[in-house]
Amino acid sequence: MIKLFVGLGNPGPDYEATRHNAGFWWIDALARELKATLVPERSYHGLVARTTVHGQNVWLLEPQTFMNLSGKSVASLARFFKILPEEILVVHDELDIAPGQVKLKRGGSHAGHNGLRDIHAQLGSPDYWRLRIGIGHPGVKAEVANWVLKKAAPEQHRLMEDSIAHALRAKDALLAGDMDKAVHLIHTTEAPRPKPPRPPKPATGTPDPAPVQHT
Repeated sequence: MIKLFVGLGNPGPDYEATRHNAGFWWIDALARELKATLVPERSYHGLVARTTVHGQNVWLLEPQTFMNLSGKSVASLARFFKILPEEILVVHDELDIAPGQVKLKRGGSHAGHNGLRDIHAQLGSPDYWRLRIGIGHPGVKAEVANWVLKKAAPEQHRLMEDSIAHALRAKDALLAGDMDKAVHLIHTTEAPRPKPPRPPKPATGTPDPAPVQHT
């Protein structure tokens, strides 16, 4: 089961609504679902909530170290409570996925994401789960740093919020350790509603000619 849920982002009001803070948004939503309260914990360099699900302790964490040092926060909590990498879910923004989409996977490279890069280094393992929230790509590599630290356009922001709500449907499976079910729930989108049948077309017969009057 997932024992530690980590959302990545940057602390402070200047970054609160930026694309790079999508991980914080998901953890905030999960905390509301679990009725848990995030509070500052200096020992773990972040905002932490602890709750119990099915008799098992579960932690929520938002590192307050700034993105590039996220691993310092994650590793300190994971080591103290003896949480294994495969029991950790890291939620982060993903350039290579369009807004409105979200993907779940275990392991893999950090793909240049500075938060993941530091978690790799501090945990000494890439073998943790990642929930990747699509933010889209600006199209030019040189614009990436500026893109992630800006607010999304209203329509993109709405799509990101929709994807966060969609991924929350898998929280029970994640907490139960049923990762196959979690992957299925997150990667399956609802089928579009069938279109209503078209009403029958009115008859288009030729009208009868008007009767001819004889005088």
